[in-house]
Amino acid sequence: MIPESFIQELLNRVDIVDVVDKSVPLKKAGANYSACCPFHNEKSPSFTVSPTKQFYHCFGCGAHGTAVGFLMEYQGLSFVESINELARMVGMSVPQEARDPDKPAPKVVVGLQDALQQAAQYYKAELKKSDRAIEYLKSRGLSGQVAAKFQVGYAPAGWQNLQSVFPNYDNEVLNIAGLVVENEQGKRYDRFRDRIMFPIHDQKGQVIGFGGRVINADDTPKYYNSPETPLFQKGHELYGLFLARRAIREAGRALVVEGYMDVVALAQYGIEYAVAALGTATTPFHITKLMRQTDEVVFCFDGDSAGLTAAWRAAMNALPALTDGLKLSFLFLPKAHDPDSYVREFGREKFEAEIKAAMPLSQYILQHLSENNTLQSQEDRVRFLNEAEPIMQQINAPRSAMYLRKKVAELAQLSTDEMQSLLKLPNLNKVPAKARPKLTRTAVSLQKRFCLMLLMHPALANQEDLLWIDDHAEEGVLLRQAIEICLQHPHSKLVVLLRELESRVQATVLRELERELSALDETLDLTQELMGARQQLQDAYSHRQQALLLARISEKPLNSLTAEEISLLRSVGSKPSQNRA
Repeated sequence: MIPESFIQELLNRVDIVDVVDKSVPLKKAGANYSACCPFHNEKSPSFTVSPTKQFYHCFGCGAHGTAVGFLMEYQGLSFVESINELARMVGMSVPQEARDPDKPAPKVVVGLQDALQQAAQYYKAELKKSDRAIEYLKSRGLSGQVAAKFQVGYAPAGWQNLQSVFPNYDNEVLNIAGLVVENEQGKRYDRFRDRIMFPIHDQKGQVIGFGGRVINADDTPKYYNSPETPLFQKGHELYGLFLARRAIREAGRALVVEGYMDVVALAQYGIEYAVAALGTATTPFHITKLMRQTDEVVFCFDGDSAGLTAAWRAAMNALPALTDGLKLSFLFLPKAHDPDSYVREFGREKFEAEIKAAMPLSQYILQHLSENNTLQSQEDRVRFLNEAEPIMQQINAPRSAMYLRKKVAELAQLSTDEMQSLLKLPNLNKVPAKARPKLTRTAVSLQKRFCLMLLMHPALANQEDLLWIDDHAEEGVLLRQAIEICLQHPHSKLVVLLRELESRVQATVLRELERELSALDETLDLTQELMGARQQLQDAYSHRQQALLLARISEKPLNSLTAEEISLLRSVGSKPSQNRA
């Protein structure tokens, strides 16, 4: 079996827009992406993909689901095959858990999200109690409104403050979530102590980690992030992106800065489209995420040596994700400033003027390659070509690649054809792969729909559900098994319930069930829909039983009917037949 923690981590790393776009070319449509639905024939697009919700939905045929569900429905893969394909896309290896049929299913790590949310609430409450932390934020020009918007908190000094929040301080969830640390002697203590706390949110707005900044300038490290967890991967997340999405769309650009304090300080001055990498270099995953929000990304770095190094790494990491419609620029501040100090000294108008005058990526690349190269001798130009070749190899955007090649060739005093014959550069005229043929989609029956919703909300099962099931139908048998399992495990996760079903239903039935489950948004509250489906099934069962009873009564003579049978006939508006003896 594939561990649930791995599946959760995989879905955090995968971007559904990338997954769908490989098979169905998408076009930007406001905050979402659209295309003609691949599951039914249509002339105008009704199929949308949401990068924020990581979900696809067709308003025409009702197809909807996650990245896993798309692969299962579009390519006909099983759940396991889909997980393997997604893992291959992001360079992950799928682990396996050996399962002994004589042993109970392994325990699943639960509660990470709840633990992080409770910690965030605790840190936020502690900030209000700390005059020292409040004074520090005020000294940085931060208002209470902006601090509240970013849910800024404070982790007080002390070793085990979180014990007041989590009485079971030894719970392994706290360690996995990165809230506590265990030393070699086995003693636990809080990871974050005497730090301003910045919650890190995923694209759904859920807390997935924290960044802590020191108050005392002498303390180290200055910034301290949560470790990698099933919910949080530094190379995939950007601080402030969830809150900045609307501002990014309105401004038409995203600004990437180096620290959380820069993001918050800029928001204080009305520049709300800034985000920050989390203690790591900007990665292609970061670029791809930002591309889902805007066509212009400006990197802002300090003008010191560390900032220059970080800028070049960001430029190189951006190359594989570059498209012809994306504008990447680089802004370098004076050595004495970071975005926080610059905007406080010169104001928003001056800062935004600098943003608009930022250096385009191609210009930055050429400037960087030639700043220590006079290009006067043949040897200089050969060295220039050698350094430019691996950069040009990484750019797949045809127009951007062509113009950069022309500029490189000019500086090297070669024609583009001469340079092409010398260097191993990818073919820019490659024919794009054809999209797969559209597949047809069938509707899900009411019984199966109820079964799916019940597996997602097992606590809503009740014993009475077993009374109205039609065991003569295949779906009725499946539904009975699902209800019995939900009654036995009302608080178990979906993966546990599916494991229980493995031994009770046929493999083909389970595969189809997994496919349909993957197409449902697990974050939705389906309680009302489940209740409505239950009522419809109960009504259908009552009508069916009533029809069977009436059929039996019609075969009996009038004088042999019981009072109950006569009452039933009257209740449905029927009269005894006149030809009865």
